[in-house]
Amino acid sequence: MSAFSAPPDEYLQANPREGHLVWDRFIRVFHWSLVASVTIALISGLALDATWSRLHLVSGTFAVALVSARIVWGFTGPAYARFSGFVPSRQQVVAYLKRGTGHMRHLGHNPLGALMVLALLALILGLGATGLAALGSGLKTGPLAAILPASQGGVWSEIHETAALALLGLIVLHLGGVIFESRRSGENLPRAMITGRKARRMGDIAAPARTAHPIVAVLSVSGLLLVSALAVTDLSQRPLSNPPVAVIPPVYSAECAACHMAYHPATRPAASWQVMMTGLQDHFGEDASLPQETAAQISTWLRRHAADTTDSKPATLWAGLRDTTPVALPDTAQWKRLHDSVDADTFRRAPVYSRSNCVACHADAETGWFSPFRITLPKEPTP
Repeated sequence: MSAFSAPPDEYLQANPREGHLVWDRFIRVFHWSLVASVTIALISGLALDATWSRLHLVSGTFAVALVSARIVWGFTGPAYARFSGFVPSRQQVVAYLKRGTGHMRHLGHNPLGALMVLALLALILGLGATGLAALGSGLKTGPLAAILPASQGGVWSEIHETAALALLGLIVLHLGGVIFESRRSGENLPRAMITGRKARRMGDIAAPARTAHPIVAVLSVSGLLLVSALAVTDLSQRPLSNPPVAVIPPVYSAECAACHMAYHPATRPAASWQVMMTGLQDHFGEDASLPQETAAQISTWLRRHAADTTDSKPATLWAGLRDTTPVALPDTAQWKRLHDSVDADTFRRAPVYSRSNCVACHADAETGWFSPFRITLPKEPTP
């Protein structure tokens, strides 16, 4: 007996306790895998800090891949997996609500449950799309990095977070519906999603028999994965417009990085660099004066590659900095907001020692990217 088909009536009569196979093996694996991946994605995205970004990306991508495979199975799977077997019409939903839940029992999804399934699948795909847009615009990573400007990063991140909260709300409603329906029908629905079986009762509304086509499904999913991988690879390799400058001139390293980390020019707008370079005689309480020619050379390079000329998320954060006297980055509102969740003691102990020592936590700080995938919060060394 196939895992994709229901047992014949004579088998059910001889084995009444085994029930009717409603949820095939793929649906069951898909359901619990989606529960795990969505849970991890929501926790890592809403409750944890930026150091968990990679886990959030992996779990979110896996959830979208699962939903994509589920959509394919919705056209090639057995009766209760088929969209044609449970997607209700408006008339069916209205009739179900008018007659009440006590007058009928659907072996598969009832009309309200079907609408919830469709909403969850659509919202997860939407989260994948908005997450991809936030990744491409805000972090300049992925297939949309060369298409979307960094200035849109905040907008896409906000939409993505709002969609995540909406998904969380739907999950709560879904769990409430499962509990209500389990009590109303006297059947353990979560258990049915593990065993795949439900007891047959008089008057059950069953889906019309459909033959599953697993080979077609595997070929379709494989083709979808191949096309997606090729598209993502091609788009991700497109050159970025106005990325942070990659080459640091020796004069800057020799004069400025000799005393502290080499702050990338994209961490300040041109006007701010101009103020700083013209006030080196009082550089945060120290005399950092340079020969006029050297200062002019460094100043020109800094202003040419400043935040207001660079398309990256850090650059958009600092592009509006308009100080009349040099302001340390940790004293700006942007820096404080971004580091609000970090324990203050972290900045005082080894190996950080200072809020200005960006490279202690950001491995790519001197490149100007400050990617969340390159963040490591150092622990206090063992004596």
